[in-house]
Amino acid sequence: MSDPQMLERVERIIGAYESSPTALIMILQEVQGEYRHLPREAMEIISQRMDLALSQIYGVATFYKAFSLEPRGRHHVCVCTGTACHVRNSRSIVEKLERDLKISRGETTPDGEFTLETVNCVGACALGPIAVVDNKYWGHLTVSDVDRMLAAVRTKS
Repeated sequence: MSDPQMLERVERIIGAYESSPTALIMILQEVQGEYRHLPREAMEIISQRMDLALSQIYGVATFYKAFSLEPRGRHHVCVCTGTACHVRNSRSIVEKLERDLKISRGETTPDGEFTLETVNCVGACALGPIAVVDNKYWGHLTVSDVDRMLAAVRTKS
């Protein structure tokens, strides 16, 4: 392992779950919380310490959209594009965010501040159109609300 700090952090996370293979998803979530993605080196540590095949770790990490193998921005912006949000104009909100952040969905700003993603449903259809930013729900969004939402996120930093 080239990063002793990573080794220590990941081993601490694994130890908190007593190396239980049934806790793999929770371990991956915590590792991603530390690094804003799942670094290959961290997955190798998990594989070795938990006696799981690296392919199994990658299988879980690539199956669930919540996980990312590439670094995400400090602020994660996720816009719902499911049917209820779509009919309430979520597309315009996504387009406004793409213009303002100068990235496309699925990308991270060059400064590493924002990652923009879309999902088919966040399970809050009555609040649509909705965006989830750093686990905070912004419901009944309009295009004009996007500036206020981004300003609030930036001042929180």
